Amino acid sequence: MNFGTGTVSGKAENLMEWSVNNAFKTLKDMESKSVMDMAIIPSIDPIDIGLGSLEKGNGVPATKPRKKMMTSVYLKFFETVPDGKSRRCKFCGQSYSIATATGNLGRHLSNRHPGYDKATGDAVTNPAPLPTIVIKKNQPQAKMPQVDLDHLNWLLIKWLIVASVPPSALEEKWLANSFKFLNSSIQLWPGEKFQAVLLEVFRSMREDVRAILEQVSSKVSITLDFWTSYEQIFYMSVTCQWIDENWSFQKVLLDISHIQSPCTGAEIYHTLVKILKVYNIYNRVLSCTHDNSPEAMRSCHTLKDNIDSQKVGPFCYVPCAARTLNSIINDGLGTTKPIISKIREFVLEMNASVQIREEFTEFATAFQEGSWKFPLDASARWSGSYQMLDIMRKAGKSMENVIRKYEESLGSKVLLSSAEKNAVNIMHAFLEPFYKTTNNMCNNKLPTIGLVVFFMDHISETISACRDSRHSPDWLKSAAEDMEVKARKYNEQVCNIFTYMTAILDPRIKVELIPESLNSENYLEEARAHFIRNYCANHFSSMTSGFCSPELEDGGSFSFAEEIARKKRRVSMSSASTDELTQYLSEPPAPLPTDVLEWWKVNSTRYLRLSLMARDFLAVQATSVAPEELFCSNGDEIDKQRFSMPHNSAQALLCIKSWTEGGVRLKYKSTEIDYERLMELATSSAADNIAAGINKKQN
Repeated sequence: MNFGTGTVSGKAENLMEWSVNNAFKTLKDMESKSVMDMAIIPSIDPIDIGLGSLEKGNGVPATKPRKKMMTSVYLKFFETVPDGKSRRCKFCGQSYSIATATGNLGRHLSNRHPGYDKATGDAVTNPAPLPTIVIKKNQPQAKMPQVDLDHLNWLLIKWLIVASVPPSALEEKWLANSFKFLNSSIQLWPGEKFQAVLLEVFRSMREDVRAILEQVSSKVSITLDFWTSYEQIFYMSVTCQWIDENWSFQKVLLDISHIQSPCTGAEIYHTLVKILKVYNIYNRVLSCTHDNSPEAMRSCHTLKDNIDSQKVGPFCYVPCAARTLNSIINDGLGTTKPIISKIREFVLEMNASVQIREEFTEFATAFQEGSWKFPLDASARWSGSYQMLDIMRKAGKSMENVIRKYEESLGSKVLLSSAEKNAVNIMHAFLEPFYKTTNNMCNNKLPTIGLVVFFMDHISETISACRDSRHSPDWLKSAAEDMEVKARKYNEQVCNIFTYMTAILDPRIKVELIPESLNSENYLEEARAHFIRNYCANHFSSMTSGFCSPELEDGGSFSFAEEIARKKRRVSMSSASTDELTQYLSEPPAPLPTDVLEWWKVNSTRYLRLSLMARDFLAVQATSVAPEELFCSNGDEIDKQRFSMPHNSAQALLCIKSWTEGGVRLKYKSTEIDYERLMELATSSAADNIAAGINKKQN
């Protein structure tokens, strides 16, 4: 497509040129060739006049009798003819329609009979100044404002990134012609150039991300997420998390990678290792949180075997608690899903109709069934499903009355039977702890392993209580059994020394709130040994004074006395380090609302070495994705975006968007693109264009 022509149709015989000049020319051709500005005499009542009434056929006949006669001074020099339709000049007999404006009569007198007022001997009191004829000549077309085309195209690059829109969208001819209509000089880059620029921006910014990770002094953790696009391309996103020296949680998307078919654990493993080596963090990864799929688990198991064999450090992999909990909840909802679907139909109709919403609000007020904020969440995710249960449980009377009143449009099928209402009440009470748990996970600043394991233990207890209760209906007990299987499987996977260490380093959890299945004396001793082995001896030199002992002249070795002193210092330091863990665990847990990172920031001077371990392990993620992406409706937008992204744009666009949102500056090769400055220039240019348009209109 040639963006220079600005054509609407691709047919050569039917081209429409969208140039500004042509557009204005068409409008001008519709106007009169000469337009006169006529002065209105101030002392005369205003009247309707027609332009060009001197020309034949252009007179505007009066459609209604005038209630007020014209009293212009020019009428003294004209007489009304007997037919009552015309006025005749007393000097030359020239006739004009009686509807003719007095301004035209005045011009006739001035042009044909100069000095007419003196010639008749009639004195004119306060004569109006003679009207001046001003002919507006065709003004030369104003020069179109200059547009910096590179600025425009770079602003479009930013739009593509922010909106996650592929470059092919800019090849739409109507969009291109819209730009041509605004300014005929605009030339958009071809789609291939937009694509090439985005790829170069991706490569340039990836180098900056790599440089950022090279400055990280702690261990890092990674999370994996998978999805399939509309092209049936299987993707894996890899995100890196860590806690910086100021005790701020950091994360950055490393890559969006296409996993070749067949999507096996081996393919995932090879792709993952390649990404880790590109960013030079292979030797610093402490954990990987996966999406619970068998292929991802196999790839993580292979990665652990290789890291352990190379002895580059400890490594663990963690199942996603959010996906596990979401799967457990879906099992619980299985029986009531048809009922929830009926309620959802009603809510969707209510969200779409102001009248139905108002009726529902009035009924809710009358029945004291609470106030509701519209539109209600009717998504198919957990937040929406629980909202359906909630509205039936708390505003059942209002809902039923509205359905009956609008039965023709809503249909009687959405009315719930007594058995269905009873099932909703039972399920609502059973799932309330699940809803509170997911809310806490979504709203928590840092849902640590310790906090999530604490909540998941409570979920397991809730399921067991329902299964064992004699008051639970059989259909709910059956659902609880399925839910328990998944909860038990999760608990088995997280029951290891790494999860234990991560949990006890959360000052809100420690040993007191850790689940019984995870609390073990053996784990505590292993954690102590790991602490002494990896965070005491290894960090001894960095924690001591910067003073260096002088070397001896006979070969540079330390003296015998100094060697003994160094050994004693190390033993002493090891004992002190051991005391750090003992002292930390001996103190009561912090309140649950405590900000974990802020707590460690304040107390890191008390626990110099234990805080190093906390920085590493508290970055281990309990979920492979943000919980709100699974449980709340905003996850729908992310899924739509991923599903509709074409393969040639997915990696660059999604990575660049994530990086810019994380604070990485957009860069093209070695040049940083200052979008704040570009927006200032664009705003200034727009203001100049508006001012130019106003001046042109006034002229």
